[in-house]
Amino acid sequence: MTCEWTISGGTVLGPEGLAPAELHLEDGRIADARPSGGGTLDATGAWVLPGIVDLHGDGFEAIVQPRPGVHMPYGLGFAEADTQMIANGITTAYHGLTVSWEPGLRDIAVTRRLVEALEAAEPGLACDTRFNIRWETFALDHVDEVLGWLERRPGDILSINDHTTANHRLGAESNKLKRMAARMGLSPEDAMTEIHRIWDRRSEVPAATDRICRVAVALGRTVMSHDDATPEDRETGRARGVTVAEFPTTEAAARAAREAGEPVILGGPNALRGESHNGALCATAAIRQGLCTVLASDYYYPSPLHAVFRLHDAGILPLDRGWNLVSANPAAAVGLTDRGTLAPGQRADLLVIDRKSRKIRAVFVNGRKVLARD
Repeated sequence: MTCEWTISGGTVLGPEGLAPAELHLEDGRIADARPSGGGTLDATGAWVLPGIVDLHGDGFEAIVQPRPGVHMPYGLGFAEADTQMIANGITTAYHGLTVSWEPGLRDIAVTRRLVEALEAAEPGLACDTRFNIRWETFALDHVDEVLGWLERRPGDILSINDHTTANHRLGAESNKLKRMAARMGLSPEDAMTEIHRIWDRRSEVPAATDRICRVAVALGRTVMSHDDATPEDRETGRARGVTVAEFPTTEAAARAAREAGEPVILGGPNALRGESHNGALCATAAIRQGLCTVLASDYYYPSPLHAVFRLHDAGILPLDRGWNLVSANPAAAVGLTDRGTLAPGQRADLLVIDRKSRKIRAVFVNGRKVLARD
């Protein structure tokens, strides 16, 4: 398939902002001049925008387990997720790969099979697909395995998660406990027994967290914190080499990250809906205050694309600035210096979006047209 294209007639988001321009693609990159051959695409009436870089998407879990206890083939799940992501303009994706102590959907055996399945599926995927390895701090027996993946898979990133500290306080009638139990394949009572069993090992958590962060940083991997609640949480993470705040739950934690110049990731569904689904920090309010620099798909692949349009329509951020939340900023946050903008020399990952209908006309990944719509 050709990797040489001339895209004409569109409004291109270039380094200086949105402007009518002709865009040239050659050898999978944005070129300075029209290539000698290749294809042409008429983008009249359309925006030409960098492809979306999604740092945290766990919508995949609902694809591989559409109902509790029902597991679909993982290779098929990755192919389906790929189709959904490309259709929604995501050209680089980090699937949330949970490494947990839990049985059930998040059992370590499932995690291992997911790694194997992605590695087998990768050659056939259109989206550049990687892992955001979400290590639960109480997954104490799996530290070496995570570090082995990070060493062997240089494109992946690490996120430090601690849900156990809050979950061990759940009551027997808690809806969250019931959801966890269904995911674990246990009764709520047995799920609570498992939570308390692992909670008894809490004295081991600080040293394990220190080690996994230290080695990940030495390997050159981006390390993110998850659900920071206080400025002190950010200070603790920063001392461990954690450079990105992922889904801070309070304004104070987000502000502490931004004052230190650190990227802050919030959920695209939060920004699209105008509120957090669990009462945490509102993405819209955070964006107004300059406390959010990145939007991720979280549990809903269409959300980054449509959240940016909502922000534009609501007068919160113009399209050119809002688009940075899903392209240039996430790429920079994890050190992807070859994408996120349409500057010459960058990877030719881009979208052609009809300005009137806001439907995606075409998606290019590494210069290849992987989706086309009339």
